[in-house]
Amino acid sequence: MSELTRATHGTAYIDQDRAREAQSHLIDDATAERLAETFKALSDPTRVRIISTLSHTELCVHDIAATLGMTHSAISHQLRTLRELRLVKFRREGRHIYYSLDDEHIQDLFRQGLDHILHD
Repeated sequence: MSELTRATHGTAYIDQDRAREAQSHLIDDATAERLAETFKALSDPTRVRIISTLSHTELCVHDIAATLGMTHSAISHQLRTLRELRLVKFRREGRHIYYSLDDEHIQDLFRQGLDHILHD
């Protein structure tokens, strides 16, 4: 049986074995900060829609703007945030810059989030 310890304040009990087990899986502060920044980026509907569009194909800024019905400037601003957080990447072809999702993890994160909210 797990060792129980009475907390110094009130009648709360701490299951030391469970607490140690949970702590062994706890991520460090820097990792938590980076993950929170990723989720913060995904908290903006425009950025989520950009990711949705890029989950199917690579597009240039003008194509993304036309798809979302927004200005080139507004899309560029959002793409900058997504690039800084390594959610999207780009490649240059002549005078055009094409954007795509950074890797399959972003695709998976988007799909799992979408599946979650669409699940009955």
